[in-house]
Amino acid sequence: MMTFVRWQRRLLGVSALASPAMAFFPFATTTLIPTGNGAQPHLVNIQFQKKVKLQLVVLYVDFKLDESYTPSKISIRAGDGFHNLKEIKAIELVKPAGWVYISLSGNDPRETFVNTFMLQIAILSNHLNGRDTHVRQIKVYGPRPNPIPHQAFQFTSREFITYSTVR
Repeated sequence: MMTFVRWQRRLLGVSALASPAMAFFPFATTTLIPTGNGAQPHLVNIQFQKKVKLQLVVLYVDFKLDESYTPSKISIRAGDGFHNLKEIKAIELVKPAGWVYISLSGNDPRETFVNTFMLQIAILSNHLNGRDTHVRQIKVYGPRPNPIPHQAFQFTSREFITYSTVR
């Protein structure tokens, strides 16, 4: 069983979410802290009302703070629902500290995102054979749309995007 705690509201507050420092994460869709207890695998299921494009999953884990609660094997699965989930990424972590970026793009360079109704993050095992799981934060990103409508071209660097409009 996984319990979720809204971390940002409790620790950072609404004013911090609106701050320019958080602008680095412009298309985050989920920010939760899963804390699992019981038999593994621990599952985090994220369902969307319509088919969405997902590009990146970012986890915040810290071996120094959580030790045996820190995940060591993670599987990312996507599909239309519980009945047809397919594994798209499997990673192993070795004493992670901080943000872990998991790209959902395939082996083909043209596959930059995944179209899905449901995303499942499965924590298959923990460090030191721990039973419970602590993931400090989860963020799910989709491809960033063009920030300036009706613009024929797209800027690629953050510097050009910053100065692309007049205030």
